[in-house]
Amino acid sequence: SDEFKLFMKRLPMNYFLNTSTVMHLWTMDSNFQRRYEQLENSMKQLFLKAQKTVHKLFGLSKRCHKQPLIRMPKQRSSNYWLNRIQSFLYCNENGLLGSFSEETHTCTCPNDQVACHGFLPCTVGDGSACLSCAPDNRTRCGSCNAGYMLSQGLCKPEVAESTEHYIGFETDLQDLEMKYLLQKTDRRIEVHAIFISNDMRLNSWFDPSWRKRMLLTLKSNKYKSSLVHMILGLSLQICLTKNSTLEPVLAVYVNPFGGSHSESWFMPVNENNFPDWERTKLDLPLQCYNWTLTLGNKWKTFFETVHIYLRSRIKSNGPNGNESIYYEPLEFIDPSRNLGYMKINNIQVFGYSMHFDPEAIRDLILQLDYPYTQGSQDSALLQLLEIRDRVNKLSPPGQRRLDLFSCLLRHRLKLSTSEVVRIQSALQAFNAKLPNTVDYDTTKLCS
Repeated sequence: SDEFKLFMKRLPMNYFLNTSTVMHLWTMDSNFQRRYEQLENSMKQLFLKAQKTVHKLFGLSKRCHKQPLIRMPKQRSSNYWLNRIQSFLYCNENGLLGSFSEETHTCTCPNDQVACHGFLPCTVGDGSACLSCAPDNRTRCGSCNAGYMLSQGLCKPEVAESTEHYIGFETDLQDLEMKYLLQKTDRRIEVHAIFISNDMRLNSWFDPSWRKRMLLTLKSNKYKSSLVHMILGLSLQICLTKNSTLEPVLAVYVNPFGGSHSESWFMPVNENNFPDWERTKLDLPLQCYNWTLTLGNKWKTFFETVHIYLRSRIKSNGPNGNESIYYEPLEFIDPSRNLGYMKINNIQVFGYSMHFDPEAIRDLILQLDYPYTQGSQDSALLQLLEIRDRVNKLSPPGQRRLDLFSCLLRHRLKLSTSEVVRIQSALQAFNAKLPNTVDYDTTKLCS
């Protein structure tokens, strides 16, 4: 309505408006308040009229043996409109209107590809990132609260220096380019891992009735301590003998930084929006397929060893002929039945290697007990917090993140379990003192 548009134009933009402030301005605007009351009354009258009409229609009908259940759209509460106003103010960029969350001060946009986030005005007061507004522009911060630093008019979490000196994280590859390189099995993104298996050999036929185990390992926790590695995808070329009804079933486990197999996590392929295997038929006399699993930037993660378990199932037509049924090979009693053979021509892991300086991180940890200068302990804690959060952020999907940071300390810095517990406790205590920080629970992976 015109009253709503006029009310929006009158709202101040030089400071952040929470719902209480918006409600106060609402009550001060008599025209806007009167218009809202008219809307409430007209909706009530419309509901009563619709109710009478529907009852009358059903009363005239002899085919209905039960009283009708009338469902009308629920009236939108004032809280809905308060949030709607905030969304118009702070989540209305690039032609998209998102939904604003006052608790997290973030926007939920209707399309992830285009951001609807606008600039949040400066928030003055204790407990927020921004302590005061800039004198020349009140939509920008002039100074920040403790634990934040000023950057281009915005208050961002303070970190003494970039963590890239200690460990790298990023790649310039975009998802479309990455998918193209994986489809072409481009060697520029191939990580040269060692293939190990006691059950089978590459390019050799084998009986796939029983489970086969394969490893792709880097051993860099022993020989290349200056690097950590990121997995972007996995590719296998699997061949079957002619007329074989076998279907390969792959289970993949990832060990992030070394250690025992029990410290690996299972890839939830085709679950919770996790990618699925893509099969491509090859132009060969045999039944050969390329099996490719593309993680991309969304699901990329650290890896030291990839454990691949292969088992087989038999594909058969169902009773109706138009559906497929799968059997385990051992379910067939007739031993003379030929199930066919299988071979794997190659297995490749794709990703990239990143800079890692274990001695620099050890030096950071030493500053927790022996600070070199005044304030260096807080600086070291901030940097370790940043490293911890960025490492744990690369966890696989699940309700809780995996504690990959402890795995890094245990297997790449060779710290004892008691040292890891002490460092984690120090970080948790320091994090609790910082303003507006949200700690999170992690699931233990490495012992």
